[in-house]
Amino acid sequence: MATGTVSEERFRQLEERLAKLEQEYDRRIQELESQIPANRVTIVVFSGDLDRAMAAFIIATGALAMGYECSMYFTFWGLSVIKKQAKKAGKSFAERMFSMMLPENAGELGLSKMNFFGVGAKMMRSIMKQKNVSTLEELMETAQAMGARIISCTMAMDIMGVQDEEIREGCDFGGVGTFLGDAFDSRVTLFI
Repeated sequence: MATGTVSEERFRQLEERLAKLEQEYDRRIQELESQIPANRVTIVVFSGDLDRAMAAFIIATGALAMGYECSMYFTFWGLSVIKKQAKKAGKSFAERMFSMMLPENAGELGLSKMNFFGVGAKMMRSIMKQKNVSTLEELMETAQAMGARIISCTMAMDIMGVQDEEIREGCDFGGVGTFLGDAFDSRVTLFI
């Protein structure tokens, strides 16, 4: 055997080693690719304030326009945003009290600051109309039409006495597992 040449046996061993390394690298790449989040934005809407709800829907429609999927998870006070009406029949005393204390629907939401017993929200809506800014209701319709997944928290609904028929059409129902499933697979997760 000449100096500097590789025997056939050694060459075969090197080929086998190279094939194993290639398989291991492919496996590692597939594992890493499976951990890359999807082009998704997940938003928790905890607030029942008009300005915060609008911010959530503006972000959602912006993400959808950029090609992202968007899930919006409404819980506790945020349920008021996606309610279409309050129903009092068939509810316990505590559930009826929640119905009386909370806004009946998105049209009755107040501002987070300077609400002044509803005057601030009326002023905000008036200025938005003058400036040709979409209303919260229009933003919600747009987000749904663009494919936003709107999810009502079933646990919060149960606690606050909100029934399925009080929630706007086109909404899904889910628990914390639904939110976490989307959040774990998102590039961006926001809490509003």
